[in-house]
This record gives sequence, structure tokens and C-alpha cells, in this order.
Amino acid sequence: MIDRRMVLATVGAWFAAGGAARAGPAPHDLSGVWTNAWYTSLERRKAFKALVVTPAEAAAYEAPRRALHGEVASKEDVLGQNESEFPDQGPGLARIRGEIRSSWIVDPPDGQIPWTAAARVRLHLDKEPADDFDNVEARDTDERCLTGTGDSAPIVNTHDANVIEIVQTRDHVAIYTEKNHAVRIVRLGVAGPATHEPAEWPGASVGRWEGRTLVVETTHRRPGLTRISDELSLSDRSRVVEQFTRTGATEITYLFQVEDPTLFTRAWRGEMVFRPAEGPIYEYACHEGNYSLPSILSAARQADVAAAKGTR
Repeated sequence: MIDRRMVLATVGAWFAAGGAARAGPAPHDLSGVWTNAWYTSLERRKAFKALVVTPAEAAAYEAPRRALHGEVASKEDVLGQNESEFPDQGPGLARIRGEIRSSWIVDPPDGQIPWTAAARVRLHLDKEPADDFDNVEARDTDERCLTGTGDSAPIVNTHDANVIEIVQTRDHVAIYTEKNHAVRIVRLGVAGPATHEPAEWPGASVGRWEGRTLVVETTHRRPGLTRISDELSLSDRSRVVEQFTRTGATEITYLFQVEDPTLFTRAWRGEMVFRPAEGPIYEYACHEGNYSLPSILSAARQADVAAAKGTR
């Protein structure tokens, strides 16, 4: 699991220098160490009927989750994973312009991803699929430490590791996320990825300044599906447009629009806020892909043998 014992001292000399906090940031200055840890999730949960939540609804939702930093104990969690790890979902539901928000998705109005019927079948959204233990590449990319929630566009939150460091230079913006210590490089002032460049896990991101807002377009993902989070996957035909705006000394407003004709019936939009993180980014040290996969596949072969003998 996550090893938080070691702190990343630096991500290169330029990264450390560029990431230093500035006093009195300019309106277009996004540099700093931020977090998007909130109880609010990408899609609206069944506990809520609308995008904007009343204070009474928020209090009722937040109260039972405070003991586990935003989660509730699961009856399926027989090993006590939530208690033994360190969930990090912030202080409560997100407040955006004074409104308490139930989801990051603001359009469609129901707060749900507009999947096509074919995508729902392909992704097993209505029925839990059987685990595939036939080969390494059948396992989830996050289990193999290839991808992690938050290290691609759009940036979404999860139950832990929600720290984001943003570093600006004249020609690039680096978005460094805690999960899998991934760095997404946004190239400024270029039209898009060159045709000879190989497709990437997080896609290729190009950006431009529109006043005090950084607009980033991400395309050119690897062929097939890339898992962005537990709630979201995107294909190589996806296009994500993000907007980062410094809306206060302690806030970045983050807007995003997602298009993918392979998976969605329409484009959809979300709105989030980042706030300053309480400390630096810790080393994520994902090792499931290094150590656990041989045991996972070996145990599956033993189960196959036992089933064939009728002793399972």
C-alpha cells in the first residue's frame, strides 16, 4: 500500500525553485502546493437531490464521515483498511462561491456522467464484472502502478493522495500530482501534439493564457481505454479542456469540459476548487505492480487447479 515515510525533497532544481511560494501572487500565478481533497465527488451521490446542498443536508452527510476523514466504515472492509490507512478527503463538502456542492459535475443537471448504452455494457457499469486473472495486462492500470487518480485530465479527487503542485515557467506549466508522483507537462503557445509523437497514458496537454485563466487542452491518449478514476474512463478519442483561474490568495477555481464520442452521449462539464495543501507532497511509492501481481496470478492458478479437482 502507500508508503508515506519518505518525503520528496525536490523534483529537480528548477522544479523546487519554480515551486516556491510567492508573496502576494499575481492573478495569473498558479504556483504552489494545492489540494482538491473534499467529501464532494465527481458524480452526485444518491444522498443528494440537487447540485447545491443546504447546510442541514451537509451536516447530516458530513457528521458520520468525520471519524474516517470523509469515509464511512464498510461492512465489506473486514480487514479494517480504512482505519489502518489514512483517508484524506478534506474538511467536508466543497464550498464554491458560498454554495455547498454535492458533485463536481454541473452539467448535465443530474450530476451524472452521460454514458452511452454501449459504454455502460463495455465498462460493466450496471453489473460488477468478474475479475480477470488471466494475465498481467488484464489487471487495472492503477493496480499495476501505471496510472493513478488525479494524474491526468480532468483532475479528480479520491480517498487519499490529493495533493497537487503547480509550477510555471515562460513556456511550460508542470502539474505534479501525489499519486504515482506523476508530472504532467503543459506546453504553452503550441498548437497541439506533433503527429509523430507516441500517444501517452495521460495524453498530451497544450495550453494558453486567456487573461488570468490558463486554458489547457488534452488529447492524444493511448489507444483503447485509460482509467482516470473509479468513476471515469476515457478513450483515445477524448478531448478535455481545463481552465485554471486564481480566484483568491487561497483558491484556484478549476473548470473542465469532457468530450468523448466513443463513450458519452454529449459533452459534460465540472467545477472544482483547489485550496492550499497543509504540507508538502509525500512519496507515493506505489509497489502493487512490483510485488503483488505475481502473487495475484499465482493464487488464481491455484484456485483454477482446486476448482478442477472439485476441492475449491
